[in-house]
Amino acid sequence: MKNKVSCRFLSSFPSARSSICSAICFSFFIFHFSLLLLSCTGRAVPPDEDGHALWLRSASSDEKVEKGAFPLVLLNHWDNPDGTIERGYAGHSIWLWDELPDSISSRYAEYARACASVGINGTVLNNVNAKPVMLTSAMLAKAVAIANELRPYGIRVFLSVNFATPKALGELPTADPLDVQVIAWWQQKVTEIYAHIPDFGGFLVKANSEGEPGPMDFGRTHADGANMLADALAPYGGIVMWRAFVYAPDSPDRACQAYDEFMPLDGKFRDNVILQIKNGPVDFQPREPLSPLLFSMKHTRVMPELQITQEYLGESIHTVFLAVQWSEFFKRLPSKNFPAIAGVANIGDDTNWCGSDMAQANWYAFGRLAQDPTLSPAQIAREWLTKTFTADPRFVEPMTDVLLRSYEAAVDYMMPMGLHHLFAWGHHYGPEPWCSPRGARPDWTPPYYHRADTLGIGFDRTMRGSGAVAQYGDSLCTLYDDPMTCPEEYLLWFHHLPWTFTRPDWKDANGHPQNLWQRLCWHYDRGVSEAEDFLQIWQKMKPSVDALRYERQLQRFHQQAIDARWWRDACLLYFATFSRQPLPVNSPAPTHTLDSLMRFHLPLTNYEAAPLGDR
Repeated sequence: MKNKVSCRFLSSFPSARSSICSAICFSFFIFHFSLLLLSCTGRAVPPDEDGHALWLRSASSDEKVEKGAFPLVLLNHWDNPDGTIERGYAGHSIWLWDELPDSISSRYAEYARACASVGINGTVLNNVNAKPVMLTSAMLAKAVAIANELRPYGIRVFLSVNFATPKALGELPTADPLDVQVIAWWQQKVTEIYAHIPDFGGFLVKANSEGEPGPMDFGRTHADGANMLADALAPYGGIVMWRAFVYAPDSPDRACQAYDEFMPLDGKFRDNVILQIKNGPVDFQPREPLSPLLFSMKHTRVMPELQITQEYLGESIHTVFLAVQWSEFFKRLPSKNFPAIAGVANIGDDTNWCGSDMAQANWYAFGRLAQDPTLSPAQIAREWLTKTFTADPRFVEPMTDVLLRSYEAAVDYMMPMGLHHLFAWGHHYGPEPWCSPRGARPDWTPPYYHRADTLGIGFDRTMRGSGAVAQYGDSLCTLYDDPMTCPEEYLLWFHHLPWTFTRPDWKDANGHPQNLWQRLCWHYDRGVSEAEDFLQIWQKMKPSVDALRYERQLQRFHQQAIDARWWRDACLLYFATFSRQPLPVNSPAPTHTLDSLMRFHLPLTNYEAAPLGDR
């Protein structure tokens, strides 16, 4: 029998129906495949017959999750009706659309228990690049079946919608948000949804971005479009989460556009509209400064969006513990009451849910930090390792160290010092800093971002450049605008600097001064060294892990070390053509040639994981 979950997550939405909230109360269940006593005995947690064991916060029958920092904690699934997952690296969608509503997978309840155990209380079932078919009666019947499975655990269902759905389905000649027929269409559709999903949460909308339709197609504003949908949802307590991820091909600086496009609309959105803003101003890069929209919009409700799936951080192959990145983000986030937070899910139908046993840690960490952003990454790492593998400190302590070092290592061997978007075209796996296909949008190519030339490297976003620093207010603007005070991790994000630029604190292992080129090499070398060390540490963990999971993760740590060297060689060999400086004396010799690297391409789509193997 399914235990029920207390409904806390609508406390910030006064219009939410109290009958739904009061009906749902809960105590946590453990997964059927989790074993007891792991923290008491220190024994390893064996996998089930498929070779996986999932984390779980076991709890007594009367335990409740206290109200967290974010009343609404959402997973955003980028799942499509055909079962594919955009930026999905763990197989196909767990939502078996072709079998619903007649057949219900047992994994729906398992998923709900896992989410509820860390305070996740909402889920957007489908891709933000939404298909109009999602709002047909046939697809809604499938969403109803999923909602019925998730409801006992306090998980409220939301849908991503295509803004042009009434026109795309051939039911109206327009999708103009101010057209009376369009307004009536959405009102009727919302009524239809709530008739079958009385606790339906609302809509997530990606509009006028990357080719998706939106109100601007009809000469209207983002506020016009969001408010039309909000008015339809308001009588039922529903909300609109309107994504602020927008950029145009002719923008001089993609990092500025969301701010420039939405700030004039501050205060013009309905109370049940929340702007969903990515953590950084570009696009889930390994490291970005905080998006200024998160603290600049004073009269509009906003919410952060994080990415759990590792689109830009090695997919489900590289171990990158994102609690470190998110903790860094939360420390910079202004102290204000955010109504919600979203994380782009890394979940699929693989037996271990996330494509990698280690990637499960990021699903867990997202929920834990959304409940309490002050939790240390170390505490979360130890919790998860203990619940997933063993409480034996001979395993937990060294692997906690690996997890805590893994994020900085990945930034180092991919894009240190504020470099960003150096990825391969399309699928974003691996380095292609040279990539600039003929006719491609400049802001989809790495040279647009690194701007390397014989004079230097980096994007000039100072007051002398694109002016992006001005979006951060006086104190941060002053800090970021000066290359001597700008934090090193953001230096090339905000500055185009000479290869010979130096700072007093830049020293090599022998105390000798480093210039920018030498410092860049030092970061790449450090990242590779870390990845190689992770492999060695994992090899020592063999006695503590079952054979199947040990071998599966061994392959991934081995691949991560290979890929780290691939990243270092590609970036340093390419940038050396501009710096015209040799590698530092203590820098390992490349194992590739630039010519061979520029000819190498992984034939991947945006809907599959990269293969293991040589690069």
